[in-house]
Amino acid sequence: MIKRSSTATWQGSGKQGSGKLSTESKLIENADFAYNTRFENSKGTNPEELIAAAHASCFSMKFSFVLAEDHYTADVIETTCTITLSEGKITKSHLNVKAKVPGISKEDFIIASEKTLNECPVSKALNVEITMEAILTDELELDPTNKS
Repeated sequence: MIKRSSTATWQGSGKQGSGKLSTESKLIENADFAYNTRFENSKGTNPEELIAAAHASCFSMKFSFVLAEDHYTADVIETTCTITLSEGKITKSHLNVKAKVPGISKEDFIIASEKTLNECPVSKALNVEITMEAILTDELELDPTNKS
């Protein structure tokens, strides 16, 4: 069993107040969030952005495991998640997946991406419509600033 945590503190009213968010890993520490970071475009984070980050990263990692089951290793998997907030509730998560996977057919790629969508732990946790566009490409490269 794995447990992870984050802590959010809030002061003030919903529209005029503000908050700070920190993750257990301290990768995010005292990040600002407020009405204007959620409903306007002010600097800071918001719940939808954090859910999008969780879904994109979980999908990418799970996709690598699903591909490995079929003896494929992706050179790069890039997943962008867009969360939709409408009428006071999160209504949709859309994944745009691009991957460079040597030797895989388009058909096997689609099968693996759909299997991943169904098995991704964050996909399972979200009670919203989830859509996906999956593209197999030979042109995707690692971001040189993000190499490990």
